[in-house]
This record gives sequence, structure tokens and C-alpha cells, in this order.
Amino acid sequence: MRNSLDLDRRPEDTRVVVAMSGGVDSSVTAALLRAEGYEVIGVTLQLYDHGAAMHRKGACCAGQDIYDARSVAERVGIPHYVLDYESRFKQAVIDRFAESYIQGETPVPCVDCNMSIKFHDLLITARELGAEVLATGHYVASRLLPGGGRALYRARDEERDQSYFLFGTTSGQLDMLRFPLGERSKSETRELARQFGLAVADKHDSQDICFVPAGHYADVIERLKPGAAEAGDIVDLDGKVLGGHSGIIHFTVGQRRGLGVATGTPLYVVRLDADHRRVVVGPRDALRMSRIVLRDVNWIGDGTLDEALADDRREVFVKVRSTRPPQAAWLRHGPHGCEVELIDGEHGVSPGQACVFYDAGMGQARVLGGGFIKSAIAAADDRRATDERVAVHALRG
Repeated sequence: MRNSLDLDRRPEDTRVVVAMSGGVDSSVTAALLRAEGYEVIGVTLQLYDHGAAMHRKGACCAGQDIYDARSVAERVGIPHYVLDYESRFKQAVIDRFAESYIQGETPVPCVDCNMSIKFHDLLITARELGAEVLATGHYVASRLLPGGGRALYRARDEERDQSYFLFGTTSGQLDMLRFPLGERSKSETRELARQFGLAVADKHDSQDICFVPAGHYADVIERLKPGAAEAGDIVDLDGKVLGGHSGIIHFTVGQRRGLGVATGTPLYVVRLDADHRRVVVGPRDALRMSRIVLRDVNWIGDGTLDEALADDRREVFVKVRSTRPPQAAWLRHGPHGCEVELIDGEHGVSPGQACVFYDAGMGQARVLGGGFIKSAIAAADDRRATDERVAVHALRG
């Protein structure tokens, strides 16, 4: 009978490193695996240090959370180590976050953290500790493939699914990674925490960006990059100046509130022009994009990406924001790199965000990979996408 790690070997013969953030999910992961007989080692990464983070709800990987992780390890009866990753985290995540905003992008630092820290550096540490498996409390599923290897799937609890943030995981990493909560709901996890007697059973979930106190990301950017908030113009789609702003780092694509200009009709941030320090605004329809150009694409479907696109294009389902459901699209090679054609379009697509591929639009779909959005083409300006949408809808009847 298989256990939470889906292994053939006996639990008592298997050493597992559990990434413990101090929250209920990773705490239950450690307790569950210890109860199943695995040799568990808890590891907590100290990623940053804000004085306010010691007791701030929604923080993680600093202050109170390190204390909570250590307390859980003592309760469960496993060794626990705290590793200082502050310098690495600042370089790989925080600095990249600031640079991305300065360039007019909307970054996803949790993706960078998973790719550069948790599933790269921590995986190396787990191997150095002699572990066969690195387990985390992410809500995502990992399953064996018929021909060998493992694949990534959306979690059973769709509201908690975190697959969007893990698209950068490689096939090689998946062989060693396990996600014991992928087939459980959040309520089941909290109930397990109570059964194990964990003090974090009712602890608040982490929220927003962990290293941004109170969600004030512009303050963090200005502290890291003094002078980054350069004043500029707010213009309409025709370039007409409507007002001024104190720095594009205060804006994101799709934003409506806080623009400081009024024209009698609702206006949204359509585009950020970092080179000219301009915030371009327009009606909501101008936010609808039909084609996306990607960079740094990671493919974890069957075969290679070139093989998957051997017939010129492949139908996939994509998410361009973590909170949006997957929607039908075509994946293909374009003149500027890997492109995604959004069959029904999408509003508020921003450079810097992730575009994640799935093999289905609902349920526990398999994650095929994804990439970062380099640029997007408005539906109104994309004749090719318009023609394809008409053809697709005709086929659908």
C-alpha cells in the first residue's frame, strides 16, 4: 500500500526533508510524514528580516514563523534547522522584484522564490542532508506517469490550488519533490493539525507578498532603489496628456483606482511605458488582449516543447493570473518566440506575470509548463487572432 509520498520503499528507510515555513500546511506535512514512519528533518529558511514581521499576520519565513516552525518540530519530535538564506533571497527575489516594477512589469515573486530558492537551493541542501525526498505544504499534486517520471497536477481543492506558482519546476526536480496535501482540502488539513495537537492549527494563512510589510510594495522599491519613483505623465491611448504621476511603480496594468484623473468615463491603466515614464490609460475594452509573447518558457509536458508544437500549434488551457480559471488557447512558435493565442481574449494582461499551461480547463488538470509574459497584443489590433476566434466559434456551433 502506498503512502503520502507515493514510494515503494519502506517509510523507516526513507529520509525526508520538509520545508517548514511556520504555517499550518507545512506543519501538517511534517507531522503527517512523521506519523507514517518517515525519518523527517524540518528545515526553515530565514529569507528576510523586518521588525514588523515578528508578529504581523500574513507574514512568513521570518520572526514568529521561525519560532512556530521550531515549536512544531519539537511537538512532532523531529530535528529542525534554520538556514540563513537572506542574501540569496534578496538577490534572486527581492532585487528582481524591484527591477521588474521599475521596468513597468508586474512581477510574481512567489514564482521566483520557488524556482530559485525552494526548488533549487533547498533541493541541493536536502540532498546534502542525505534525503531522498523534499516535501512541502503546497496545494498541488504530483503523480507517477505510466512510462516513468512524475507529472504535476492542480490540487483537488481548487480554491487552494497553487500550481500557477510552480510552473517553473523541472522534470528532474519533480522526481524528488512531494506534495502530501495535494489531494486534501484546507479544512482537512486544519483538522489534521488539531488531531496532531499543533498550536498553529488555526493560524492565519500567509497573504500578499511576504517581504512587503502591510502590502506597501512601492515603499520597498524606493528603499531598495532610491530615485526609482520618477515623475511622469498620464496619457490616453492617443498620447494626450491627462495628468501627472509620481512614478510608474505606483501603478499596475488593469488598475482603476487612484489614477488622479477624471474624464467622465471610467479609465484603467492599459500600459506602462517605462522608457518615457508614461502611464497609458483607456477604457476597459482596451485591456482585452488576444495574443501573448512569452519568455523563459519551461515545458514539463510529454516530450519537448518542439515536439509538442510539431503540428504548428497545440491547444492548451492557460492562466495569466493566479486567481483566474484556465481558459482555452493555442500555443505556438511565433516570430518573437513562444506565443499564446487566447481564444476568447483576456483583460488586464501584464508583462512580468506568469502564463501557465494546462491540459484541461477544469478539475485536477496536468500542468504542462508556462512562461513569463514579455508582451501582449490587444484584441482590437490582432487580426490573426480575430480570424481564429471566428473559426473556433464556428466549429463550436
